[in-house]
Amino acid sequence: MLRFFQRAISRYLLALSSRWNETGLKIRPATPADILPMFHLEKHAVTAAHWTRQQYERMFSEPDPRRLALIIEAESTAQGFLIARDVANEWELENIAIAGPARRRGMGTRLLGEFLDQVKAEGAEAVFLEARESNRAARALYEKWAFVESGRRRRYYRDPEEDAVVYRLSL
Repeated sequence: MLRFFQRAISRYLLALSSRWNETGLKIRPATPADILPMFHLEKHAVTAAHWTRQQYERMFSEPDPRRLALIIEAESTAQGFLIARDVANEWELENIAIAGPARRRGMGTRLLGEFLDQVKAEGAEAVFLEARESNRAARALYEKWAFVESGRRRRYYRDPEEDAVVYRLSL
């Protein structure tokens, strides 16, 4: 029964997110030209995973068909991004960041919805992610999409040190 409700919620959110295309938002694959905007977005998102610029550069210089990077734009300006990788048909959401002024406007929901649409179409079985225990906004977003808490990683994050809440979504 729980799985039925999870799927119903996911279908509703996907239908809702598809209407946001009408507002001028665009989601597209990230390219090497997006390295600097992604780096800046992430540095200003306190709760995002903090990668070095070299990690972003390596992501594009060593293309991996099992990695997906998406950009969400408004008026041709990057407002957020999502990076994930496929590990044995289970996807791990590695990083997601939304620009400060763009938060609480549905962009994270739209970006996550597009990601889930794409990996479902490829036959993914599940999606995993970690969130800082204190990151209530992100946790609410994931729970809205029917992710369920599947564990914790003690002292996983640094600066500040904090536990990670591990989430899983069965597709």
